[in-house]
Amino acid sequence: MKIGITANPTKPAAVELAHRAVELIGSRAELSLSDEIATVAPSLRHSPLASLAPDILVAIGGDGTFLYSMRRCPAPLLPINMGTVGILAEVEAHRPGEFEGALERLLAGRYFLEERMKLGAQVGPTPLPDAVNEFVLHSAQVGKMGLFELAFDDHVVGQIQADGVIVSSPTGSTGYSLSSLGPIVDPGLDALVLTTIAPFRVEARALVIDPLRTIRLRSIDADRPALLIADGQEESPLSRPSSYVTIYRSPRRQTLVRFGSSFFQRLRGKRILPWTEEFLAEEGSGADLSPRA
Repeated sequence: MKIGITANPTKPAAVELAHRAVELIGSRAELSLSDEIATVAPSLRHSPLASLAPDILVAIGGDGTFLYSMRRCPAPLLPINMGTVGILAEVEAHRPGEFEGALERLLAGRYFLEERMKLGAQVGPTPLPDAVNEFVLHSAQVGKMGLFELAFDDHVVGQIQADGVIVSSPTGSTGYSLSSLGPIVDPGLDALVLTTIAPFRVEARALVIDPLRTIRLRSIDADRPALLIADGQEESPLSRPSSYVTIYRSPRRQTLVRFGSSFFQRLRGKRILPWTEEFLAEEGSGADLSPRA
């Protein structure tokens, strides 16, 4: 097995855990490390994430680290959470023995692969890299609303006055879309989620849309340029009001390494679900990842 390792270089604890991963894996797998952790095991090969070609990529950090890694490396991802929320992760580094147990299961082949829908997009005829969470069309001027035209399958249906418009995947429904009062969508489904940011009409509602449709957005305010933001990380300025963005279900999928916990189990304790959890015991909140034969 070929295993790649990356981590958030700005978090010393994440880099230290990458050291620990190298020690635990040792010679039981072919290791490659990303340039982000050049100080870890300098005797091993380090490469840019886009150049790594592992069977599994282990990413240590928070949701930002996971999204950064997925945008650059297409390998199945094992996310190890060392962030504050870590919605994409099943393995929590702060739980004793969980990290070690996850690596043991990985090396023994006792895991399964979960596929998630990604979003494709293009500005005019120019395609963009896929997004795992969302694309956001936002007014480029802070504190200023924009006016956006909305079309389904190239048929204009109306205009939206708001700070911006979010088109998310089910995976991204627990991210920026959720903070804008969008719905939580089980990532086992394929769907497009359309949510407005601070709309002028307070009764504006989020929409869950058939994934076979396309959504076309265009800023129609000639005096205010717009920005297209992918996964909260990469920005594409749209300087002309005539520039339109088409968003659709990507033909490519994102693959995650899983050990058994369900989507709703992974959300427990993160104050996202709409019901109270105080009466639930802490035990059993996730998959049992303790090392065992």
